[in-house]
Amino acid sequence: MKQIVYFFLLSLLLVSCGGRSGYFKIDGRLLHINQGELYVYSPDGAIEGLDTIKIEGGRFTYEIPSQYNGTLIIVFPNFSTHAIFSEPGGSVEIKADASHLKEMEVKGTDDNELMTQFRQQVATASPPEQEKYAIQFVKDHPESPVSVFLTEKYLVAANGGSYKQAAELIALMLKEQPKNGSLNRLAMQITALQQGNKGKKMPKFTAKDVNGNMLTNANLLGKESYILTWSSWNEDSKDALNTLNTLYQKGYVKAISICLDPSYKEVKKYLTDNNITIPTICDGEMLESKLVKTLGLTSIPDNYKIVNGQITDRRVTSNTLRQRLIKLDL
Repeated sequence: MKQIVYFFLLSLLLVSCGGRSGYFKIDGRLLHINQGELYVYSPDGAIEGLDTIKIEGGRFTYEIPSQYNGTLIIVFPNFSTHAIFSEPGGSVEIKADASHLKEMEVKGTDDNELMTQFRQQVATASPPEQEKYAIQFVKDHPESPVSVFLTEKYLVAANGGSYKQAAELIALMLKEQPKNGSLNRLAMQITALQQGNKGKKMPKFTAKDVNGNMLTNANLLGKESYILTWSSWNEDSKDALNTLNTLYQKGYVKAISICLDPSYKEVKKYLTDNNITIPTICDGEMLESKLVKTLGLTSIPDNYKIVNGQITDRRVTSNTLRQRLIKLDL
């Protein structure tokens, strides 16, 4: 009898110290927000598609089956995004002030606590400082999946990505995480980016824009053309969109934009309110969009330039677009 009681108490203790076996759980508490919705997706397949998390009374709970470590990206009501690292049987607690999400605290697993420390370190840092801190983090923690995420975010996806530095860090991490699927995919991605895709044909695609019109790669044949990703919560991408929109409205270029917001209705309103007339696609799948993957676009913002069906440049900056506009206006 004593053995049964002991086993029962031990089971309770184990459950209280973590999540259910084969599951990962998030419990969250947000100040200054009572009700609302969060969106969550996974860039490495920890979940399929896009999930919605309900906030009630400033609290939320989310649990998923978990057979391997993964990355979850939570999109908050202000459209800021934050990474949570899942693991089988793990659980975390999120505490944050909705008006200061950069200081969000996540406790419960080693990786999430490491990410919390990094998040707080870069909360007030400039972009160059953030990249510097990310590089040092990877060197200090090459065994952590957090390092894979930070390398992708700060050295690959950022404007003017530091591909050479990223490749060096990826080589360092592969020694510690040779079976990490996300890391191996990132290694292949950085190789492709270093080699560039200039001169290659634009991938074929078919999709409907937010007004129900069918778009294909044929819409970008002929004159100088662009296809780009953007979102309402990313200022750099909106800057690129607005500059490209001016070029498009003046008839200098052809263009298609892909908005990675979760709601096409809100996207339509944004386009109308800001006089954006570039044909725009929004399927609500964010970075998990099949179209985005088909086109090889990997971040917000991302783009490439097409001339006569051939890709001639990648990740054209807003400043380059503005210089192009000035030159054409002369």
